[in-house]
Formats: sequence, structure tokens, C-alpha cells
Amino acid sequence: MANSSSITHFLLLPFPGTRQLQLLHFWLFLAIYLAALLGNGLIITTIAWDHHLHTPMYFFLLNLALLDLGSISTTVPKSMDNSLRHTRDISYAGCAAQVFLVFFLLTAEYFLLTIMSYDRYVAICRPLHYETLLGTRVCLHLAAAAWACGFLHTLLHTASTFSLPLCQGNAVDQFFCEIPQILKLSCSTFYLRELWLLVASVCLAFVCFVLIVVSYVQIFRAVLRIPSQQGRHKAFATCLPHLAVVSLFFSTGIFAYLKPSSISSPSLDLVVSVLYSVVPPAVNPLIYSLRNQELKAALNQLIPGCFQKQ
Repeated sequence: MANSSSITHFLLLPFPGTRQLQLLHFWLFLAIYLAALLGNGLIITTIAWDHHLHTPMYFFLLNLALLDLGSISTTVPKSMDNSLRHTRDISYAGCAAQVFLVFFLLTAEYFLLTIMSYDRYVAICRPLHYETLLGTRVCLHLAAAAWACGFLHTLLHTASTFSLPLCQGNAVDQFFCEIPQILKLSCSTFYLRELWLLVASVCLAFVCFVLIVVSYVQIFRAVLRIPSQQGRHKAFATCLPHLAVVSLFFSTGIFAYLKPSSISSPSLDLVVSVLYSVVPPAVNPLIYSLRNQELKAALNQLIPGCFQKQ
């Protein structure tokens, strides 16, 4: 039995298999990480560079790309480093930093996705009031609120989690540190305080989920009333990328935390954790760029322009 005061490091869940499979994991994660860096980096650069994209929708998309970059950079490089060095170690401070950053970035992204659904609702259901309801100052305040709420929410959870005495060793059943895994190591009589905070977080997440659902119910009702097929297609094209990102975010996260214990296994848990923590930041730029003609046109202008300047 270990005491939290005596723990100087944690042991992360290794990717199972031979040394060759661990090196394969390194190269696979490296490819995904570089794809995420390239995709999100291009979105950030393109939106910042092209003044035609200085609209609320693209401003929120830029914030989403920043959060995705931070999220994947918090977990993947450490996992790659451990696979390359054939180790499981992460320092106590490093684990606390991972817990804080992962929770902060995912929470802020969740709030931001809720704001983005409101943006699509106003754009389609109340287009004449779009510039009034989502002016520059309002957008800045909404984005700042998403980041600030995520930060304060995470600060509370992280402080509460790492104030608990740990009695179940230092082996984390995950390839990165996160709050549910640290709670498993805490003494059973002490974790109820953080459990109540998590219940409050779930309630807040449910409120955001309801807001997203209500927004899209109103959006679909408005789109179906558009008389022309071309108008309906254009309206759906602006909403479907966000809806796909929200669906990916929810489905992987819900399955990761609410899947039945009867089908749980270390290998399945590892695959699911990769799906919700690694895949979305790499896939989101692709989802947004596939059907977005404005973004593709700006990219086509930006990339050749960079080569011509060289």
C-alpha cells in the first residue's frame, strides 16, 4: 500500500506486445501527431491569413484547432517517448500537469462546441440578426468564457484529485494520466469529495448537450423549410462538419467512460482511449476542410503563395 506523499512517479499503461510492436506504436503515433500538427496548423494559418475568413464561424474553428493541438500534444509525445525508451514512467509533477491540461483542453473544447452550435443556429435560423448577436466583441467574450470556464473547472478538479491520499499503488490503467484513473488509486473513504465534483460536471455536460440538441433541432426544422434544394444543400454544408465533430467527440467519450464493465479489457480500453483522445484532433481538420469550399479556396491560395515567396 502506497501513500501519496511517498509517490514520486506513476507508471503509465504500456502498449502490449514485443519491442517491434512498441516501435510500430511509436511510428503510428508519430504519423498521427504530424497529421494533427499539419492539419490544425494549416487551419490556424489560413484563417489568420485570409481576411475573408474573419467571421464568427471561422474564429471559433481557429479556437477549436488550437485546443486540438494542445490536447494531442499533451498525451502523444510522452507516450511516444516512453515507447522509444521502453519505459512506463512519468513524474508526479508530469502526471499532474497531464491531468490538468487534458481535462482543461477537453472541457474548453466541449464548451466551445456548444458555442459553435449556437453560432450555426443564429446563422441559419436568425440570419438577419447574425452580425448583431455575434459581433466581434460577443465572439471574443464567448471564446474567452469557454477557455476561462474550462480553466477554473479544471483547476478545481485537479486540486481536489491530487489532494486525495493514494493507497492503491502508482500504476495508472491508461497511456496518459487522467482524473478517473487517479481516483482508482485513492483510498476508498476519501474519493467521495471528488466524486461529487464529477457528478456536478456530468450535470453541466448534460446541459451543454441539451443546448446542442435543441440548436440542431431548430436548425433542421429551418433548413427543411427552405424552398430551394440548392439553399438546403448550402445550409447543411455549413452544419454537417460541426455535427460530425460533435458526434465524434460524444460517441468516443461516452463509450470510453460508460461502456459496460462486462466488455472491458485492457486492450479494448487502450483502443478506446486512443479513439477519443488521439483520433479527433487529427480528424477534425479533415472533416472541416472536406465540405468547406471557402476554406479549401483559401488553402489553395495560401500554399502556392508560400512557395512563390520562397
